[in-house]
Amino acid sequence: MRILVAEDDPRLLKSLIHILRINNLPADGVNNGSDALDYAMSSEYDGLILDIMMPGMDGLQVLRKLREKGISTPALFLTAKTSVSQRVEGLDAGADDYLPKPFATDELLARVRAMLRRRDSFVPNLLHCCGICLNCSTYEISCKENTVSLSGKEFQIMEILMQNPHIVITTEQLITKIWGFDTSVDTSVVWVHISNIRKKLAAISAPIQIRFQRGVGYILEETE
Repeated sequence: MRILVAEDDPRLLKSLIHILRINNLPADGVNNGSDALDYAMSSEYDGLILDIMMPGMDGLQVLRKLREKGISTPALFLTAKTSVSQRVEGLDAGADDYLPKPFATDELLARVRAMLRRRDSFVPNLLHCCGICLNCSTYEISCKENTVSLSGKEFQIMEILMQNPHIVITTEQLITKIWGFDTSVDTSVVWVHISNIRKKLAAISAPIQIRFQRGVGYILEETE
């Protein structure tokens, strides 16, 4: 799960990214509408937080262009414009919600969670695959009566693999989806997390394995 934040105030943008990340919501940030459109077109994001007043292209224009192209990523407008007509304009442009500035952190997070629940590709709180269960609220993975906790990054890797069983996920896809486009993380970091996940799967006797396909990536499959 990944969120794109578009906000032209650098201090607020930094704060929003920090709030999301410490609440286990990976996020990327841009400070203008043109970049927001380019990033959102990549289909790497599960939700958008858009300021309306931005240089290059305002948030309304960005969202209208995305909707015209059939991109249905849910979007939340975060803006100082609070009149009824302005809210209606934002919702008519294709937004799912509208939160005026200044905002309370708890309300922002609640609205983001509600926005993500409206995704076309909604992920249930319990994700089942290949005889195991991943709890998306507690970050616990279970097999029968055995349960083990995952770290934030381990959870995100398992979520992606369990949503795509028997499909090879490249290391680059994992890095982009979890750490973002501009990260300095390399393949060794992914390998360390995968190694830790394998140990935890073995600890609960899970009937699955994460197999590395040389030169391609990782695949989740049942053990033989």
